[in-house]
Amino acid sequence: MANRVVITGMGIWSCIGTTLDEVRDALYQGKSGIIFSQERKDAGFRSALVGNVPKVDLKPYVPRNLRNFMPEEAQYGYIATKQALDNAGIDEDYLSTHEVGIIYGNDSVAEATMSSLDKFRQANSTVACGSGAIFQSMNSNITMNLACLFKLRGINLTAAAACASGSQSIGLAALLIAQGLQDCVVCGGAEENNMYGIASFDGIQAFSIRENEPEKASRPFDASRDGLVPSGGGATVILESYEHAVKRGANIIAEIVGWGFSGNGDHISTPNVEGPARSLEFCLRNGGVDPKQIGYINAHATSTVIGDQREAQAIAQIFGERTVPVTSTKSQTGHEMWMAGASEIIYSILMMKNDFIAGNINFEKPDDVTSCINVLPETKEQHFDMFLSNSFGFGGTNSTIIVKNV
Repeated sequence: MANRVVITGMGIWSCIGTTLDEVRDALYQGKSGIIFSQERKDAGFRSALVGNVPKVDLKPYVPRNLRNFMPEEAQYGYIATKQALDNAGIDEDYLSTHEVGIIYGNDSVAEATMSSLDKFRQANSTVACGSGAIFQSMNSNITMNLACLFKLRGINLTAAAACASGSQSIGLAALLIAQGLQDCVVCGGAEENNMYGIASFDGIQAFSIRENEPEKASRPFDASRDGLVPSGGGATVILESYEHAVKRGANIIAEIVGWGFSGNGDHISTPNVEGPARSLEFCLRNGGVDPKQIGYINAHATSTVIGDQREAQAIAQIFGERTVPVTSTKSQTGHEMWMAGASEIIYSILMMKNDFIAGNINFEKPDDVTSCINVLPETKEQHFDMFLSNSFGFGGTNSTIIVKNV
């Protein structure tokens, strides 16, 4: 990369915590954020498991007329971004006098769209949709709301790349900064956590049905895994060029040293090994990183049979069998979908800064394929200075990011 790209702020709103300290402690303790939802079961869900994400109260921060433009995912994105800007020491005066951009991951607006169209059909009048409906129902609702609320005047773009959306947003922002096109970019991902956004997902039997023990339902790489658990929330990181961060006296948290990406060019929902392996290889090559330098891999692994196997094979192909420590934080959080690629960067940074690797909870034994990698079942005190994070999505979209300590 031409310019060094650093992380100077982080913010998180998830089922395992709504502050960085809460999330750090939850990761260390192996706390699960998964619950059983009677509402979903009553509504006809095959699986009523979900991440327990707290609702956001924006009344202290956003006027009512502006909240009318913000669906659930934009609210998560707002609160995570407010935290991240505060963490980075960037205030309103700074934003009003500098060009700061935003690239944010999102790939659904089911509830807001459904709600406005239901009102239209029931009233037989488009007026019933309401004045905020158009802004709530667009896929770019997060970036348009946050750009206006925080007065962001740089790049304004939504990354819609399925479950790689949050990761792709960070990669794209890093690329712009590396090329000198932006000095500072707000990036991350958010996911609506209502039942409507993932009802069709439940319909294809993708979710775990281990409803009698919610906290044990998400079990990436484990031989007895039976599907993923949906979750949501918001995660934001502030990226800057190294020179820009130093000039304003920012606290530099970590550095982005590589971004890799690929497309499987294959089945729309079933992953292969070749695509993820190319993403890993490209990321290492792009960052000039030897695989031996990676001290930890935060796997995409969602707790599906095929997905976990293919990723394990890709990791083993690039890193060799049973070497680098691997865990999936989705064992605690469930699958945060469009947010996951961003939140998992934050989770991994919190581990790196506090000298531990959060255990892949519920991992009891691997199957014949996932046995090829070194999955840590329990939290381990361990220092590492560089990690790699994978994010893969429907349509065969893959994104890999390498981050190092500073």
